[in-house]
Amino acid sequence: MTKDWQAGRLNSDLDDAGFDTLAVRAGQHRSFEAEHGEAIFTTSSYVFRSAADAAATFAGDRDGNVYSRYTNPTVRTFEERLAALEGAEKCVATASGMSAILATVMSLCVMGDQVLVSRSIFGASVSLFDKYCARFGIQITYVPIDDLDAWQTACTEKTKLLFVESPSNPLAELADIRALSTIAHAANALLVVDNCFCTPVLQKPLALGADIVIHSATKYIDGQGRCLGGAVLGRAELMQEVVGFLRTAGPTMSPFNAWVFLKGLETLRLRMNAHCQSAQRLAEWLEQQAKVSRVYYSGLTSHPQHELAKQQQSGFGAVLSFEVEGGKDAAWRFIDATQMISITANLGDTKTTITHPGTTTHGRLPAAEREQAGIHDGLIRIAVGLEDFADIQADVQRGLNVL
Repeated sequence: MTKDWQAGRLNSDLDDAGFDTLAVRAGQHRSFEAEHGEAIFTTSSYVFRSAADAAATFAGDRDGNVYSRYTNPTVRTFEERLAALEGAEKCVATASGMSAILATVMSLCVMGDQVLVSRSIFGASVSLFDKYCARFGIQITYVPIDDLDAWQTACTEKTKLLFVESPSNPLAELADIRALSTIAHAANALLVVDNCFCTPVLQKPLALGADIVIHSATKYIDGQGRCLGGAVLGRAELMQEVVGFLRTAGPTMSPFNAWVFLKGLETLRLRMNAHCQSAQRLAEWLEQQAKVSRVYYSGLTSHPQHELAKQQQSGFGAVLSFEVEGGKDAAWRFIDATQMISITANLGDTKTTITHPGTTTHGRLPAAEREQAGIHDGLIRIAVGLEDFADIQADVQRGLNVL
């Protein structure tokens, strides 16, 4: 059995393969041991045949692994597989979703550049932009996610990136990705889309005109709340800049985590479809409850961007939020009354989770900024898992019963 034979077997006919086939088989390169599953290469460094071989590999003149801070076979398999699913030329895996955002900004921006950021983003992302990116002379300007005129007006000759989450956390607001890509490119800027909530199962931002896709692999790509990881995807020349940052700064994905994410990708479509079905049912049911004043979920016809969601997504995701009257006290009573649902800020898990965004995911933001972002005190976020729907609904009913 030769290495060439193995490579031929693995890579034949995958160019035209379907999504689920790519999710199971893309990117795998078997070692001489001819393993069926993906191997975990838990090594920090690699041995070279000679000093000249080492020099050529370090210089990039010869393909090969240099150091697991930025080259590892298991991580590379994950990168190639996720790139195949997103339709990207190249993927760079990172230690977390937040480090993926950091790597993107630090590798593509310089002092004096402007980054336009949607107001509707994760609280930790706001802290990253305001507290750390701005420290290095990068101008951060916030824009309403759905106001195309505001995006157009905010662009200047110094604009380098437009950054959005779509759908947003936690209000399920959408960016018109095609329209924003046109605005970005007219300004010689790049559009970056955080695709964490949809995954490539439900949305492919690059096909809609985006330049870069960000993932927190911690969420649905893992799917079971086991590991931290992130990814940046896009054109090869852009990703080489991100690789350069990773090589130097080292926010690296571990081989074990990459192996876990590979296993997650194999069932991604099955899980996302099941998540979406239950989330749709829960959102429709919550919208009928007298003690719920508003439900935020793009699968509802009442959502102001429902038609846009149907145009650029094949499903509406598994995260929904809703408001109850009585502010924080009522929201906390609701959350504490649930018995099965996990009280945690994580999402993308087989287990349904619940949290109060105003005091968890967005708790570090000043009250005025939370209010401006629509994070009201009575807001509750649920990430719908894979339990029986009747059991999820019954547990949410327990929360309603104490209001």
